[in-house]
Amino acid sequence: MRPRLFSTSLTAHGRLKGDALPFLLAPLEFAMKIENATVLVTGANRGLGLVFTRELLARSARKVYAGARDPASITQPGVQPLRLDVTNAEDVAAAAETASDVTLVINNAGIAQAGGFLAPDSEDVTRRIFETNFFAMLRMSKAFAPVLKANGGGALLNVLSVVSWVSGAMAAYSASKSAAWSLTNALRIELAAQKTQVLALHMGFVDTDLARGFDAPKSSAEEIVKRALDGLESGLDEVLADERTRQVKEGLTAARPIYLPQTG
Repeated sequence: MRPRLFSTSLTAHGRLKGDALPFLLAPLEFAMKIENATVLVTGANRGLGLVFTRELLARSARKVYAGARDPASITQPGVQPLRLDVTNAEDVAAAAETASDVTLVINNAGIAQAGGFLAPDSEDVTRRIFETNFFAMLRMSKAFAPVLKANGGGALLNVLSVVSWVSGAMAAYSASKSAAWSLTNALRIELAAQKTQVLALHMGFVDTDLARGFDAPKSSAEEIVKRALDGLESGLDEVLADERTRQVKEGLTAARPIYLPQTG
């Protein structure tokens, strides 16, 4: 078995790219396969999470747990509704016990709110957003890491964003996704020994309820989910799911990096 010496990513056009920093990660043969997998999707009652459940079933996943605060809000046939408020430690612990056969966890649940850090309510907003977008992802990952290990390694798929690298009208959301990116990178290293694949999904605006109020080009949720799962099954560490995300990632190493104010 030859180990991967470099982190790899998938561009919007399906091209593999080698990142600059070396990582000693799991061999490629440990790439997750969706067929016959048992999957838990958080925030599965709508938006990207709902589309994930549909595509997983279409790819012959053995079982799909659909996590939501209110299990009655799960309407997708063929899934197993699971009461799961990711901000509630008791719910997460109970989910790990109930879904002890899981081989793939998709950390999809997230919230957003527009506004800058100098707004009067920015501290409260930031704490609330971080609780869902960062601390809940950490909580879920800690709870399910032993489950994945017991079931052969499996995978985590963390839904991030292009704003992991740039900020703007949603300052607290951007900060939470940046922190979640760092968390994902750390988990990838920590979980390599138990052969757990960790994939980061980055994308721009997606045509879901979360982005409804933003007047900007949007990708279809179906397109993003297919690229994410294709990348997972290809053994990738990172998927850059649209053209804007690819451009922003490349701009991190520009003479004037894209996260700084652009002039001219």
